[in-house]
Order: sequence, then structure tokens, then C-alpha cells
Amino acid sequence: MIKEYDIRVLPQVAADERRLKEFLSREKGLDAKHINGVRILKRSIDARQRTVFVNLKVRAFVNEQPTAPELVKTNYHNVADRPQVIVVGAGPGGLFAALRLIELDFKPIVLERGKNVHDRRLDIALISREAKVNPESNYSFGEGGAGAFSDGKLFTRSKKKGNTDRILSIFCLHGANPNILVDVHPHIGTDKLPAVIQAMRERIISCGGEVHFQTRVDDLIIDHDEVKGVIATRHPELPSRHPELPSRHPERSEGSLSQTEYLGPVILATGHSARDVYKMLYNNRVALEPKGIAVGVRLEHPQTLIDQIQYHNPKGRGDFLPPAEYNFVTQVQDRGVYSFCMCPGGFVVPAASGPEQVVVNGMSPSNRGSKWANSGMVVEIRPEDITPDATTDPLFAVMHYQEEMERMAYINGGRTQVAPAQRMTDFVNRKISFDLPETSYVPGLISTPLHFLLPQGVSDRLRQGFLNFGKWSHGFLTREACLIGVETRTSSPIRIIRDRDTLQHIQIKGLYPCGEGAGYAGGIVSAAIDGERCAEMLAMIFNN
Repeated sequence: MIKEYDIRVLPQVAADERRLKEFLSREKGLDAKHINGVRILKRSIDARQRTVFVNLKVRAFVNEQPTAPELVKTNYHNVADRPQVIVVGAGPGGLFAALRLIELDFKPIVLERGKNVHDRRLDIALISREAKVNPESNYSFGEGGAGAFSDGKLFTRSKKKGNTDRILSIFCLHGANPNILVDVHPHIGTDKLPAVIQAMRERIISCGGEVHFQTRVDDLIIDHDEVKGVIATRHPELPSRHPELPSRHPERSEGSLSQTEYLGPVILATGHSARDVYKMLYNNRVALEPKGIAVGVRLEHPQTLIDQIQYHNPKGRGDFLPPAEYNFVTQVQDRGVYSFCMCPGGFVVPAASGPEQVVVNGMSPSNRGSKWANSGMVVEIRPEDITPDATTDPLFAVMHYQEEMERMAYINGGRTQVAPAQRMTDFVNRKISFDLPETSYVPGLISTPLHFLLPQGVSDRLRQGFLNFGKWSHGFLTREACLIGVETRTSSPIRIIRDRDTLQHIQIKGLYPCGEGAGYAGGIVSAAIDGERCAEMLAMIFNN
């Protein structure tokens, strides 16, 4: 007999199967001697009251042998001789589009401007150690996309567009810990996600697909308002193809670079930082529109303080609770002010993707074991909030607004990856910080009056937001917390307009704008869902 229950227990009970069996015996009338196993199906923490509880959905195996978690059934087969589809970008949107194409009997050709996930680590390390930013291989560009080295959180509020459990299950098929199927806020971890991404790539190749790194798409091949393929430039540092792949495409050499045409319909999943892609699309008269974003800072606290606040206990989280998270949102002057991408037990990292930029992001390893907690603290910006100057096309006004904030941070950081920073209470009181707290940000911090340097609409709203959050959560507004600037890459500043039903571009057939870079997703899971949807619509249109 298998029984499922929704229960509410103390943390020490949730962490111990023996205690769970005793609880089920006492509260549900089961005989503990006959419970052969208890599997947790869903888990969340309720810390709204002084006593912290854990909400569980459990499956009890009574006189039954426990079974392993059920993963989604997939049909990955050989597609080497099937019609090919060009997938531009190897982030979650592109990788999940490619895997879904294989299931739908198409051959994916994945083109990624950055390096593979292993070689990419070296370039990311150089950003912190030597302030060197490789514009083609960084926290934004490379196999796995922006999420590969900036946390790997799998939480999404998107419930309308697809099956999130399917996405999590496919991650597990490729090596992710099955705990992500259980936790309400699933998290793979920056240290674990690269191996999962590599397994996905190996799956694509083993099924006859292709994956090309350091291959930047520079133009579309368009004929009579239909995309026929792309023109890509190959960077010279590494061999042009995965060693298992033969050459199958015509190449032409231009200096030290080589250009290649790849033919087929195109799923464009280039991420929110590929600003050159928007300009290429604009030059091809592809319909675009400006889109709102959110900008601000990365706020870093001691994790022990967040544990004390969130768990209502001066001793912190104790032995049975994870590092505490938080989520704040308020309205200030008709714009949202909110926490974003909260990283308990994490690090603040340099996320610039080009010269003269300082951009920060946050990440956590799988154990969330650092002594810091951080999150983005951002203010909603709408296109109408920005007045472009005479030399700026209104389409790019939001993007240029991002660029100016990043350049400001770069200049005030001494034209390195040192980041401008300010104590939280000094920012609220509009005072200069004469010293700064210890930080996880490796390139270092420099005391900077962010209350003055941030755009006034951002600074004023952040200030009031922090005052609100401090009232709601005693101790959150503290001089022990530090604002680190700037957080600008929350989403795409431009939307590539597509048809609501077919997901094709509204005016060009064969082009499927996808994921965060196209303006239709926000995070790993929602981008993966959108990648699968684009693959499905492409297959349906192709087969009709």
C-alpha cells in the first residue's frame, strides 16, 4: 500500500526518516513497523511565525518496497540524417530547444559564440584575478548561458507557459540531484550545473546533432522575408568543431577568422546581454521594440544575520534548517522595487561582458556554504522613463541606459573590475562610507556615494524601498550590509516581436526568437520552457 500525505512538521522531524515514520504512525494511524520507506515529494519552509515548520508532501510505502523518483520519459534517438535546425545560443533556451528537436525528429545545429563550459572557467577566473574580460567568453557568453556560473537557481513564477516539472526532470536525467524535484525553490548550484550542461551537450552530439563553440552568428540569410540560415564567424583560438564532428558546411576565410553558412530555420536564443545581436537584427529590418528592465545594486549581508532575522532566532538557523532566504517587494512612486535572484550562502561576482563595464551578479554553490547572503535590489524601469538624446534611436534607449550605468560603475571603480560600494545605512542617510564591510566580491570594493551616482529615479526609490523593508523586517536595514554596484542585467532591454500563436517572428518566416534575449523569459526554467515551445511550434509548422 502506498499512501500520500501533506504534513507540517518541525525541522528536526523533516530531516530524519525515522522521526517521519514515528510522526506518520502517531498522526496518521500507520504502523511504523510496516513503513518500509518515506519519500519526500515536495518540501517548503514556513518561517512566518516564531516557530519554524517544514511543509512536506510525502509518500509512505507501507508493506511496499520504496521506488525511485519517476523521471519524464524522453525519446532521444539518432537524427543525423534528419532536417536540420539552427539553434543560436547554448544557454537553457537553446539547449532545451535542441533536446526537444531531437525528440521531434530534427537535427539541431547549436552555434555558441562562447567557449565550452570547461574552458569558460578560465576566462571567468581572469575577470576576478586580472580584470580581463573576454567579450566572447564571460559570465554571460558561453555554454550554459548566464546561469551556468551565476547560481543555477531553478525557481520560476511562470506557471502558464509549460511544465516546470518536465524541465526539472530533464535536468535530473542529465545528472542533477533529484532534490530539485522536491524543493519549492530548487537549486542545482554553480559548482554542479556545469557537469549537467556538459551531459546535455554530449547527448545532443551522441544523437547526431552538432555543437559548435566560439562560433558567433553575425548575420541572417534572408530570402523573400524568410530566414534560410545564418552566417557565423569562427574564432581562431580553438579547433572549429567538436573533435567528433566532420566538416559539413561551406567555409570562407577572412583574415584569421573563417565564416560559415549554416542553412535551416533558426531558433534565436542568444541571451539578454548579446547587444550586437539586436543591432544585427535592426540592420536586417527585423521588427523590435524597447522593453522595460529593472536596475539597481547587489545587496550583501552576513548570512548569520539573515538567518537570525528570517528564523526569528538569535542563534540563527540551527542544525536542521538551510541558509535563510528572503523576498521583498514594494511600490515606490508607481514603480516596483524588489529583491531579485537571492543567493543564500553565496558570492557576488563580476558579470561584465565587454570593455568599460562593471556589472555584478550573485551565485551560490550547491551547499550554500559561504558566510554571506546577497540579492539584487532593483527598481522597475519602463521605456517611457527614459528620454533618449538626439543621437540615440528610441529603440535602443533602454539598452543605452544600461550601458551608461555600467560605464559609470567602471569609471568609479578605477577602470578595473573593482566595484563601487556603500554601506546600506549610509546610502539611506545619503552619507559617504568611510569604510566597508568584508565582502565576497573578489576583485574588491571602493567606497562610492551610490546615492549620488545612481540615476535619481533609481536612487530615490531604492532608498524608500530599503526603509520599507527595514520596517517589515527588523534588523534588515543595517550598516553591516553593503550595496555593490551595479546590477543591470535582470532582463533584455529589447523584445524581438513574434506571433503569439506560432512563436515565429511577426514578419519573417523561419525565425523563432526565444528565451530571455528575445524578451520572453526570465531565468533558467522559463527560458528552457520557451526553448521547448519554440521547437514544438517549428516542428508543427515545418511538418504542415
